Amino acid sequence: MTLAEILASLFPDGHDIATERGLLLGSAPLPSGGAATVIGVADRTPLGVDEAIRLSRHVLASIQGGSSPILVIVDSDSQRMSKRDELLGLNEFLAHLAKTLIYADLQGRPTIGILYGHSAAGAFLATALATRVLVGIPGADPAVMDLPSMAKVTKLSIEVLTEKAKSTPVFAPGLDNLKRTGAVHLVWDPASPLADQLAALFGDLPDARDRRAALGKERAGRPKAADIAERVRELAVQSL
Repeated sequence: MTLAEILASLFPDGHDIATERGLLLGSAPLPSGGAATVIGVADRTPLGVDEAIRLSRHVLASIQGGSSPILVIVDSDSQRMSKRDELLGLNEFLAHLAKTLIYADLQGRPTIGILYGHSAAGAFLATALATRVLVGIPGADPAVMDLPSMAKVTKLSIEVLTEKAKSTPVFAPGLDNLKRTGAVHLVWDPASPLADQLAALFGDLPDARDRRAALGKERAGRPKAADIAERVRELAVQSL
């Protein structure tokens, strides 16, 4: 689906979402009443310090406006690979964006990511994966880290990683693999109105506690993550 088709299907009554230099900013009425704040990245735009701070500002400003949800619609490249962005502290800007989304969610503004295109690395972590739940549209092409980059970090060959990816989703990019790991909550059906599927998601929205590890265990994509997370929580409580 194209961005225009997605927005038309999500918001059949119209919207005021504008695309400005690769960023989505605006709001849209919801069938159940109220309006959703909408931010995002379009046209496979890389996420740099300028983009991250604009999105962060929009999220923080929206928190004062009530309890309506925040939708994060994503088709990005990875973070911008430039000397300027790195010298300005791009990692801190991306972390700030992720924290504003988490903070908004904790303040009663449920955050929902909608991944319809590409996204990777820091840009993926700071937008789509920083929401309470992430929905995928068929055709989306996410990757926390592509295999060539993973090979450089792990010192394993592409051949070894490709073989591991066949049985271990954490080694493999792609929407299906991220769903198996629990990172993607569900995949919507583009043949049905997205507005109806969004309404159904609101009706069955999980609480603010991160369920990705539990979903990964249920779907056999990350069988140990939930147990490790629970053990970490136990140790944290014991140390208080």
